[in-house]
Amino acid sequence: MAGATVSTMDMGAGVGVTTLRSATEMEDIDLILVGRCKRNDSGAFEILVHRHKNRLYNFVYRMINNAEDAEDVTQEVFLRAFTRLQLFRGECAFQTWLYRIATNLCVDRSRKIKRQGPPPLSLDEPRDDEGEGNVREIPDERSDPFQEFARQELRRSVQQGLARMSPKLRAVVVLYDIQGLSYEEIAQALRIPVGTVKSRLFNARAELARKLKPYVVAAQ
Repeated sequence: MAGATVSTMDMGAGVGVTTLRSATEMEDIDLILVGRCKRNDSGAFEILVHRHKNRLYNFVYRMINNAEDAEDVTQEVFLRAFTRLQLFRGECAFQTWLYRIATNLCVDRSRKIKRQGPPPLSLDEPRDDEGEGNVREIPDERSDPFQEFARQELRRSVQQGLARMSPKLRAVVVLYDIQGLSYEEIAQALRIPVGTVKSRLFNARAELARKLKPYVVAAQ
């Protein structure tokens, strides 16, 4: 945390967060904000929400495959984080801690959905890192309509493949391949050994590859 500074733009609620120089700097700023929250600065937590809400929503959406449920779970993640903030000791990155809470809630929600029957596949796309809402890709009018259709089908098949995985496998592949976490960060988030992370990632990728094989063959 030494030497970390937070500018007005970084700290201002309602203002887009500037690109940080490194993941370490991002973690340092999070820890500063957490410290302010623990000193009863309610505005600091609003900034933490602003910094992490889109990436967290993306993860939750990929885990439970329903935009409305993803909104609810994302809000619940931040509510739990706020009420348990005094328990956060900085042993991992704040973002990793959020993913830990989110994973547990997603597993619970997945079990509930399994008992009720799966929802229809959501046509909403996850949010990008900067946007405030769900983003849809606008097709290039110059592109081949068949290729555009094939890309849409592939994206739909990937999401369906993720939805049919066990929550344990799905969490690892989403955190690593989509969210960009390291093996070590995933191990901290899920509280499992790094070796288990690698094993689950291998199995998840193999399972997804089997489901996508018809589309890969068709594209060749």
